[in-house]
Formats: sequence, structure tokens, C-alpha cells
Amino acid sequence: MRDTTVTEPDVTDSDDAPTHKPSRVPWAVAAAALVALGLIPWFVAAPGDKDTSAVPSTASADAGFARDMAVHHQQAVEMSFIIRDRTSDEDVRRLAYDIAQTQANQRGMLLGWLDLWGLPKTSSGYMAWMKGDGHMGHEPKDGSLMPGMATNTELDQLGKAQGKDAEILYLQLLTGHHMGGVAMARACAEQCEVPQERQLAQGMVDAQQSEMKLMADMLKERGSAPR
Repeated sequence: MRDTTVTEPDVTDSDDAPTHKPSRVPWAVAAAALVALGLIPWFVAAPGDKDTSAVPSTASADAGFARDMAVHHQQAVEMSFIIRDRTSDEDVRRLAYDIAQTQANQRGMLLGWLDLWGLPKTSSGYMAWMKGDGHMGHEPKDGSLMPGMATNTELDQLGKAQGKDAEILYLQLLTGHHMGGVAMARACAEQCEVPQERQLAQGMVDAQQSEMKLMADMLKERGSAPR
């Protein structure tokens, strides 16, 4: 089974991206930055404050979404780096770079929230936080931990494909990946309690739906379609 441990992605490429290495900043500086940007309210910025009523519980939708979407995003970043090495098409490479940058940044934000809340970053049950049966019917296997995620076999296929074949497979896998991500983000937009997290989730819904339309057009140009 593919190692699902999440690591900090290096969203760089010596050919077409500026060199940037993630830095380790003190917790207080990171917290202050998130608060200043309005990405986390001041009253939940510091775990252990006297007023902890606004800090989500480990079983909450807020924490569950942050944990699960961090894993979901990590695979999109991985696939985007794979395709940038398998094609010379500038449109596909540009899309892959944009997705890698955006989702790596969002993933860092989600993990940062979990740090600030003093909650674990690993999940004992993917998507268990979602109300209703939206998470049912998916059996984690072959590296596909949540709906939309590619399997290890599909990732291996992408890593071996070249040119147009690689472009089509990437666009198809990312379309399915986005569909699963949109369902998760929509659930958080409805269920999460922290306003900033709901806002981020809704932004994911809007952006990924737009990207799915773009990818459908790109697939059509290549004589293919979403799966």
C-alpha cells in the first residue's frame, strides 16, 4: 500500500517556478499571522486559553474536514507534480502548477488550524464527520482513502504515461478528485462551526467547480471526456 503519511510538499520546479523552501516559524508567529489575515478568529487562536468554548472538538466537522481535506489535497499536489514531468504542454503544466500551489497552501492552512486547536492531524475514520450518508459507499483500498482519490494503480499509470495520454489521464483523475473534494467542502460549508473554515470550504467549492469546467474543455480538445 502506498505510504499515506502527509509531508510538506515542495511546490517548486527549477524550470518554471521560483525557488521557495518552506520555513519553520514559531507557533506564536504563525498564529499571529493567521489571526491578522482573518483566517482564524482571535478567540480560538491559542489552545489552552481560558475561553476554549470556541475550540472545535476532535470529533467535530471542523476538525474532521481539516484532517481529511489535508490528505485529499496532498494527493492532488502529488498528481500535479507527476504530470509536469510527463508533458511539455504549457496549458496542462500551468494548470498543474496552479493546483499544486493552491492546494499546498490550503493544506498548510488546514494543518495550521489543527495545530492551533491542539488537535491530532491523523484520522481514525475518514469522512466520519460528515452528517448523513454522504461518506458511505466508499471502501478505502489501493490508496484511495476517500471518494475522488486516485488509487495507487492509477498513480502508477500516470507516472508511466507520456504526452497526450498522460494529459488525458491527469485531467480525468483530477476531475474525479475535484468531484470528491467538492462534496467534502460543501459538507463543511454546511456543517463546520468556525466561520473562516466555512468560508474557505465554500471557496474550494467555487474554485474546483470552475476548474472542472476548464478540465472538461481541455479533455474535449484532446478528443476525450471526464470519466
